[in-house]
Amino acid sequence: MSSHESQQPPLGPEAKRYSTRRDFLLQLGVVLNTIAALMIGLPIVGFIFSTLIKRTPRVWVSLGPVSQYPEGVTRLKSYDTPYRRAVDGPTGIINCWVRRVTDDKFKIFAANCTHLGCPVRWFEESQLFLCPCHGGAFYADGEHAAGPPPRGLYEYDYKVEKGELMIKGGVLPTLANPG
Repeated sequence: MSSHESQQPPLGPEAKRYSTRRDFLLQLGVVLNTIAALMIGLPIVGFIFSTLIKRTPRVWVSLGPVSQYPEGVTRLKSYDTPYRRAVDGPTGIINCWVRRVTDDKFKIFAANCTHLGCPVRWFEESQLFLCPCHGGAFYADGEHAAGPPPRGLYEYDYKVEKGELMIKGGVLPTLANPG
């Protein structure tokens, strides 16, 4: 027997398993790839199953008496969401822009921009709603005028009942759930 053969560990079932750096890096790569796959996969699975989740229904909410809205004037109005909880704090208050067009005809817009949801402001001088975040502009009738927003302002359904202006609200409109 040569001296080279005597230095090798015995082969067979009783042979010791030697861990190498290559084995460690392979195991580390499997763990890191599994974590990355979960981080990417969970939101995708959540998106797919989100269609099965029941959406919050819109309900009729009073904005007060019709007499407080003069014809041709646009006003900011706030209301408590009917789904408000004590922990919501000020986020349970939803703003909308109310414009009385004629006697019983109104235009009621969500106060958030259709681009990224920033609050829009009404400027009487220019007769425009302007978004301070990215320069979105909307005409008095809510139609898109300029900037990156993909569409006009979200409009609430409304009705006048016993001299009271009511809107179908309770949730903030979005592109996924415009109304």
